[in-house]
Amino acid sequence: MKILAVDIGTGTQDILLFDSTLDVENGYKLIMPSPTMLARRSIRRATAQRSPVVLTGRIMGGGPCAWAVEDHLKAGLSVYATPQAASTLNDDLDAVRALGVQVVDEGEAVKLAWQLPEVRMRDFDFDAIAEAFGAFDVPLHDLDGVAAAVFDHGDAPAQVSDRQFRFDYLDERIRAHNALEAFAFPAEGVPASMTRLHAVAAEAQAAVTCPVVVMDTAPAAVLGTGFDPLVAGWQQRIIANIGNFHTLAFRLGAGGVEGVFEHHTGFLEQPKLERLLRSLAAGTLAHADVFGDQGHGALVYDQTPYELPGEGMQLAVSGPRRGMMRGSGLQPYFAAPFGDMMIAGCFGLLAGAAAHLPGGEEVLAALRGERKGRTPWEE
Repeated sequence: MKILAVDIGTGTQDILLFDSTLDVENGYKLIMPSPTMLARRSIRRATAQRSPVVLTGRIMGGGPCAWAVEDHLKAGLSVYATPQAASTLNDDLDAVRALGVQVVDEGEAVKLAWQLPEVRMRDFDFDAIAEAFGAFDVPLHDLDGVAAAVFDHGDAPAQVSDRQFRFDYLDERIRAHNALEAFAFPAEGVPASMTRLHAVAAEAQAAVTCPVVVMDTAPAAVLGTGFDPLVAGWQQRIIANIGNFHTLAFRLGAGGVEGVFEHHTGFLEQPKLERLLRSLAAGTLAHADVFGDQGHGALVYDQTPYELPGEGMQLAVSGPRRGMMRGSGLQPYFAAPFGDMMIAGCFGLLAGAAAHLPGGEEVLAALRGERKGRTPWEE
């Protein structure tokens, strides 16, 4: 089986071409700028050229590209956007208009794009990925599946915090299934409120004919980190993924998910993160401890206390900013599943997608090390 796995973050998009006939470590990989960073660069070029800009495409990850839009407007330059593209900035289009963005219909956007720089908003660009692999004689025409992960706050109702809405969604999925794999969906089965997952699924389905699975980046990163052989052997554990924009930690035990918190990495430094991890281990962490600090929140299902560090609860860290925990008294283990921490989300994405793809057991067998693959020159 060949599966293209793309873990789309704020700083980077991490890409793995999984081939079940090869050793997992021999899968081809790319670590490239994230789509929101690419959109940011395009908008900033228009700003430097003193040119209005038109945004087309779909809802995608915000952050850097949204900040570039704000800077463009502050420079006295016009921004036009279709309703779908404008939703990247805010689900409430009236709020987008209040920023100064001119929301136009698709037909008007097409006319504007003949005259102005156009930035196509999308989280998944299959053509660009295929071109990159194609430059090395690795075709993507024979894929058995595409799996993509994005971070989705969801389309919160008016007057409901998107941070609270996301945590209500996490709570519902965990209570219903108590497994990280529950955050993976076939393209046709994405919950209606998860608009960014819907958008990336639609973008992928428009580009390929094989099955498409989408998943939230947070559980994908933790699930993938769990394939590190040392972490896999721990009965109780906390896995913290310290990303460029978001930091999350799951407390996991024999019964499944025992607790989770999620914060913005920019609001954290080592002492604060240590306090949150200790509270998660102790079972005393409250939602308000994180939500009140402008984070997403916390959920604790098992209040049985464990000590960190120690035999009772082990701590693994991953993510591009995991260096924040170097020298910590919590003695974290710096996990590297299949020798590559940056692809941890792709491994988790593959595990989540396995239940929704024909032949998924073949994927799980490879991830579990239950079969020996070939080396590339044996192809």
